[in-house]
Amino acid sequence: MRILHGARNSRNQEKGCFLCYKHLKWVLWLSVSIYYFSSFLVTRTNNKPATSSQAKAPSRALIERDRLLFNSSFLRTTQKPDGLFKGMKVYVYDLPPKYNKDWIVSNKRCNSHLFASEVAIHRALLRSKVRTVNPLEADFFFVPVYVSCNFSTVNGFPAIGHARSLISSAVKLISSHFPFWNRTRGADHVFVASHDFGSCFHTLEDVAIADGVPEILKNSVILQTFGVNHEHPCQHVEHVVIPPYIPPETVRATLENSPLTGCRDIFAFFRGKMELHPKNVSGRFYSKRVRTEIWRRYGSDKRFYLRRHRFSGYQSEIARSKFCLCPLGWAPWSPRLVESVALGCVPVIIADGIRLPFPAAVSWAEISITVMEDDVARLGQILQHVADTNLTVIQRRLWDPSVRKALLFDVPSSEGDATWQVLEALSGKLGRSHRRSSA
Repeated sequence: MRILHGARNSRNQEKGCFLCYKHLKWVLWLSVSIYYFSSFLVTRTNNKPATSSQAKAPSRALIERDRLLFNSSFLRTTQKPDGLFKGMKVYVYDLPPKYNKDWIVSNKRCNSHLFASEVAIHRALLRSKVRTVNPLEADFFFVPVYVSCNFSTVNGFPAIGHARSLISSAVKLISSHFPFWNRTRGADHVFVASHDFGSCFHTLEDVAIADGVPEILKNSVILQTFGVNHEHPCQHVEHVVIPPYIPPETVRATLENSPLTGCRDIFAFFRGKMELHPKNVSGRFYSKRVRTEIWRRYGSDKRFYLRRHRFSGYQSEIARSKFCLCPLGWAPWSPRLVESVALGCVPVIIADGIRLPFPAAVSWAEISITVMEDDVARLGQILQHVADTNLTVIQRRLWDPSVRKALLFDVPSSEGDATWQVLEALSGKLGRSHRRSSA
């Protein structure tokens, strides 16, 4: 098993370092002994008494020994970081394929669906400059478990009922073969939870709240798409809000045919699930009836281009639109947020209390419109006002290439992309690093 091989390599490295240090001490001891012995012979031959200053002067060999030992210790413990993410290093566990690669083999959608950030981040870290193959020098440990690739044969959506047991199995494996989980109870370990309610691992909010974050993950760092600005059980863990996954190559292909500054002849656009009579599921209605209200009020409004059925070329419709509606679904976040920004359509966020990804890199207030869920009746009026006043200003900020880049996961990762933003966020949590706290 590769994970066992990794553990043996780690132990061999520690053993090798110990032997080298031990041999160095013997060499230094031998050098000092030879020096003193030769000095003794010279003294007896010359038969000259030493002056008081000579008697008190320290041996050159002792000075060199102390200098070498001090420098070696200094370099090991206080060497300055290279500047990139404060010198942070990440070790990526090489787990058996049943935790990750086998899911891709069984279904290629695992690479590209909206939850595929777990795959993209894993691949980017394997090729990143922050990656270390030596776990002894790592600040964080990435655990690559793909829990969103188990697609239902009924509706085609990811079924995540297995998520808790799969992650628990992975933790049991790494904690039994490596010392790193046990020494911090997982505080410096990183996981991805890229589905509706993050690390609560359920698609319905009431069930997610009841289940909460698994006990085994409560001390770790979770990269999750779910985030709100108020107290929520699914945020009772150290976490970073990340964007949903949109394949960068599809965005590039769309922009080649429909440039950002091209004709935008659609005023307001939405394509997606809009139930005329939303079903009551566990006391909750899909999208809190917001999408139903949008359809009822604006389905016949010629300014609004609303479609309830899927269309493979829908990104071309986004590229033709001025405003793109991004209402909540079961969860507050939506892949339309990323697609709208990437294709230059002003996102209209209708999801009360949503916390958006990477606010340090993306000035959401300057590139988007927020409409409260209870204000859907005024949506047309609000958008018309923006169009008549400052739409061009918002578009100019939105079309900044760095904004689009911050929300897309490049492989390999490049400066400013979504994985880069994840690493930037982790570098702000280096207080969790066992290596640094014990230096």
